[in-house]
Amino acid sequence: MNHDTPLSPLPLRHLSEAQCRVMTTRQLREHGIPAAETTERCRAGGPWQQLLPGIYLLHAGPPTSEERLHAALLYASHRGPAVPQQGSESADAPEAMITGLAALALHGFTEAPPLLALDRIEVLVARTRRLRSTGFARIVRTVELPVAQEITGVPAAPVPRAVADAVGALTDAATVRRLLTEAVRGGHCEATSVVRELSRARLLTRPHVVDAVDTLLAEGRALAEQRLYAMVRAHGLPDPLWNVELRLPGGPHLGGVDAFWPEHAVALEIDTRAPRPEEDPLQSPFFHKREHLERLGITVVRCLPRTLRTAPEQQAAVIRTALMAAGDREPSAYVVVLPR
Repeated sequence: MNHDTPLSPLPLRHLSEAQCRVMTTRQLREHGIPAAETTERCRAGGPWQQLLPGIYLLHAGPPTSEERLHAALLYASHRGPAVPQQGSESADAPEAMITGLAALALHGFTEAPPLLALDRIEVLVARTRRLRSTGFARIVRTVELPVAQEITGVPAAPVPRAVADAVGALTDAATVRRLLTEAVRGGHCEATSVVRELSRARLLTRPHVVDAVDTLLAEGRALAEQRLYAMVRAHGLPDPLWNVELRLPGGPHLGGVDAFWPEHAVALEIDTRAPRPEEDPLQSPFFHKREHLERLGITVVRCLPRTLRTAPEQQAAVIRTALMAAGDREPSAYVVVLPR
């Protein structure tokens, strides 16, 4: 008796009418279709076709973009068991997710090619998976899977990770620059999160990537400054002096700040750096500048681009609190304010 064949096969006709008609060898077997019959149906001129090892398309025409995505995910999810590992993802987390250019297309990037135009679909899996790239499915390994974002039912890598995986396979400097710029200008993520992923992927040694990152950071700072101006106006905060240098009279420069309220001795700095994972926050340039200014009685507010984008009202409340607290502090040292 064949123990692989179910006692009551599920009706295959019902599934064939589903939106995505892609199945694995095991799924077909569970529906009462033995391997020999599957092979026969996939012969030249037959009604089915094999897309990837163990993955079948239940019609003879070209696969749709959705079917190619589904096939790549099925291949990565149902082949090659993972090596047992402590701290593994929960059972609800996907074993694989679309990344690279295909993921960026799902995220709506205009600079990413259409899904059907892609020769390869990159699939992100844990490094412990016993898998190899084949056909149009390119396996990308990672030490730790990020939290997938589901787009039209397809698990996709977050934009920063997808951008890094896409850039890793690109050599054209203009394309890399356009993808990085769209990630920030399109509001998908912050420049620092993209740079962090590029650093993690060890791509910041490539000259064309470094040039694109310089453009990206400038783009990210310009957007953050625009959002800061809009936040001050929208929330009725007093107008500060914008983009100034502070120094002691006749003494050294104290550093530049993005906004300064001299009557309240409150300075604000947009922190657009991409911190390194091993960096001690207490040794960062921002910490040293804040420590120096606060010894002079100047309150320094650290402002993250992400907060300006996602929670401007929260950032406005922090600034307002700092301005209101000025009356309760000792007068600050006199500083000279210069344009930056």
